[in-house]
Amino acid sequence: MNLEFIGEGPALVVTGEERHLVVADLHFGIEADLAMHGLHFRSRSRARLERLLKIIDRSDPDSLVLLGDIKHSIPTLTRQEYYELPRILGALRDRVPLHVFPGNHDIGIERYCSAGEICPKDGAVIDGVAYLHGHMYPSPCLGGHLIIAGHHHPLLSLNDEVGCALQSPAYLRAGLDMEQLGLLEPEAPDIPTRVLFMPSFNEIAGYDILQIVRNPTSPLSRHIRQDDAEIILADGTYIGPLKSVMDDESG
Repeated sequence: MNLEFIGEGPALVVTGEERHLVVADLHFGIEADLAMHGLHFRSRSRARLERLLKIIDRSDPDSLVLLGDIKHSIPTLTRQEYYELPRILGALRDRVPLHVFPGNHDIGIERYCSAGEICPKDGAVIDGVAYLHGHMYPSPCLGGHLIIAGHHHPLLSLNDEVGCALQSPAYLRAGLDMEQLGLLEPEAPDIPTRVLFMPSFNEIAGYDILQIVRNPTSPLSRHIRQDDAEIILADGTYIGPLKSVMDDESG
């Protein structure tokens, strides 16, 4: 298995027997929700879709894995989503076969997907790698695999002594305590299982990595092994252990 980081996504190409392009948390329709809260933006859906189509054309994958939250509004569809989603998903499947792992924002997404595109919400293994959105407990069948998940929108924020800041989408990679997750069968060997939290493809969605760790909101984030957690920028630049970032902030 090989991982190729695409910074302008953020996106990931996972290569086993086939090439799989992976993106998470597109949140098409987010502008309509922000407008209801007094923040008005023109729809960026066209630019977001064009960015993804360019990455598909350049990376030439055998499939596109969508790690949930394709749409934004819950619990219903907005007018923006009603009109945009058929065109968006149609343009994607015209390029490449889709694997869709529904997220907590994807209520009703099934009506826009073709037969065989929808994957289990608690995850599935494709070509030796496990995938799910990340808002619910993973299936036990994911144990022993690298689990690639969305949902968390990790964003790295760093400040130096003069106040200069770095804010960048980033990956959080860590071991999982499968026993605490309740997914380790009695007397079964504890095969190491690691999770890779993907940054959001949506350019206006991000959540500080330290908050993900300190105030976990999902089964996966509540059961990561912080002592071996690592941070990687969207383009694949290795930042280092999570502990070093936490120490820098406290210092």
